[in-house]
Amino acid sequence: MSSHPEFPLVLTVPGLGNSGPDHWQTRWEAIHPHCRRVELGLWDRPHRNTWINQLNLALRRAPGPVLLAAHSLGCHAVTAWAAMEPDAASLVAGALLVAPPEVDFFPLDPRVSAFSPTASGPLPFPSLLLASRNDPYCGQPAARVLARMWGARFLDAGALGHINAESGLGDWEEGWRLLAQLVDGGAGPETGVQAGAPAR
Repeated sequence: MSSHPEFPLVLTVPGLGNSGPDHWQTRWEAIHPHCRRVELGLWDRPHRNTWINQLNLALRRAPGPVLLAAHSLGCHAVTAWAAMEPDAASLVAGALLVAPPEVDFFPLDPRVSAFSPTASGPLPFPSLLLASRNDPYCGQPAARVLARMWGARFLDAGALGHINAESGLGDWEEGWRLLAQLVDGGAGPETGVQAGAPAR
């Protein structure tokens, strides 16, 4: 994984319940010295304004524009924050949005409806949205709608469930490579199953 000086600080933004020890976000934080978690609080009882405020504090304390690596409901925290923050483009260099859940229409877990209605409008920074074909929290057609709404490049992860610890991604080097694409100033081409597959 890259650690050259030009690589920005990476902030991970977990979703409902936080990310456990086998989650790729946690593993990234352990491996990379310039990767740390945003402590949103209220992990089991998400509160939209609290999460937005905690994300805003973390970004304003960062030494420069950061990369965001958000998972699940954390994706909605990022997009809700960006919709409210006029300085968003100067604080974020890019965002990897992984497996955002459906929050508006009969969500699988009703707690995520705290982020309904979904923030609309394109993000003011480069973004990639990665979605699985068999994610129980959001069908891929709905994920494609979110990508269009947020102006994010959509990437098909194949059949990886919710792209979490249960997906068996390990250190998920491919995900880190996607972050590097954002550093290089491009989101890269839309791709298929290889986007989410663990390194072999």
